[in-house]
Amino acid sequence: MKKMHIAAALTASAALVLTGCSAGGTDAGSAGGDNKIVVDMWAGSQDDTAALEAQVAIAQKANPDLKIELRTAPWGDFFTKLTTNMASGNMACVTGMNSGMLSSYTAGFAQLTDEDLATAGIVTDEFADGALEILSNKGDVYGVPFDMATMLTYYNADMLTETGAPVPADGWTFDDFEATAKAATTDKHAGFGIGMGGFQWQALPIAKAGVQPVKQDGTLDLTNPAFVDAATWYGELVTEQKVALPVSSASDTGWGENQYSSGMAAMAVDGTWNAVGYLDNDPGFTAGMAPLPAGPNGSLGLVLGSGFGIAQDCDNKEAALKVLGSLLSVESQDYIASSGRSYPARVSSQPLYFESLPAEYRDQVEAAFESAFSNVQGQYVTDNWSKIDTFVQPQLVSVYNGQESMENVLKTAQSQFGK
Repeated sequence: MKKMHIAAALTASAALVLTGCSAGGTDAGSAGGDNKIVVDMWAGSQDDTAALEAQVAIAQKANPDLKIELRTAPWGDFFTKLTTNMASGNMACVTGMNSGMLSSYTAGFAQLTDEDLATAGIVTDEFADGALEILSNKGDVYGVPFDMATMLTYYNADMLTETGAPVPADGWTFDDFEATAKAATTDKHAGFGIGMGGFQWQALPIAKAGVQPVKQDGTLDLTNPAFVDAATWYGELVTEQKVALPVSSASDTGWGENQYSSGMAAMAVDGTWNAVGYLDNDPGFTAGMAPLPAGPNGSLGLVLGSGFGIAQDCDNKEAALKVLGSLLSVESQDYIASSGRSYPARVSSQPLYFESLPAEYRDQVEAAFESAFSNVQGQYVTDNWSKIDTFVQPQLVSVYNGQESMENVLKTAQSQFGK
């Protein structure tokens, strides 16, 4: 299936070796003089690398007195090496970061103050609502995003027409969701592709409960009654309502999305980064998209994305901030929007993203995005969130097969990681 490249995507391919710059070594921000700033970011393909090079060229033009060096690595290697570089005080002065990974790396990044943002030329009002929450943790800002994303409900319009199932639409409820899933379930395909990935399985429970499984201060809250009830309902889509198929293995991390994209499920939940990929799918079915359904208190979604922060030990913070600002400038944001690679965080650039899409999809994508981003909240995570996610994910197989309850899984995770 064709997929859009977004900075938050978990893709991998060969790229350059990741090294850093800080106060500590020969690759420091001051290496070769105080005018050298290294930018580290992941790149999953040659196209990703070329896009980053174009953005760095924009920053270089805006800062002719500086020497800006880009260094990239595939997603997995990037974070492995970032862990090493952070421990050794050898982070790049300008380092890329993803919202879902931030909590593990806050110690390596400088907290950005209003004065820092001003030095970078960042005017927060020029960025979309919720954008500055993307790279914030416990109320502190560690970076500024260049793109943003949230979760959507994707549906197979041909399948819904064939079964007479109601079509998801803006303002639909969880009762509507159940009605569509049940009507679309046949002996040939499921009404819904159940999620295994962290964002994919949590999206509907968060929307239904109106709360996240972590409090804003980073306190783990997996046993919040509203979240437990909503998560239990989610698991019962397989075991009780039987509108989704159980997962055979914990290694099937993209189970629901793959079921949908292959025409084996009528609906699935996935990120906005795959919008065009699903619309222009290889099987050739007519795809549609809608915001997440609304619970009793509306529909709560998470705002996700990636951007850049400044290393805590950067020698030349002022120069690094100027580079960061240039990487997030109007010209740079217009570039990524016009390329259709990802949805920019800067408001003025967002229309260019929709203009870059094929005409037959443009209005549908814009309407779905506008609705989905209207009620978003930055993701709250604990300092050990990646360990929690790693623990819960394989347990979902037992939940979906009726061998374990969602409540017990959440209670065990709360007990083990909530201290």
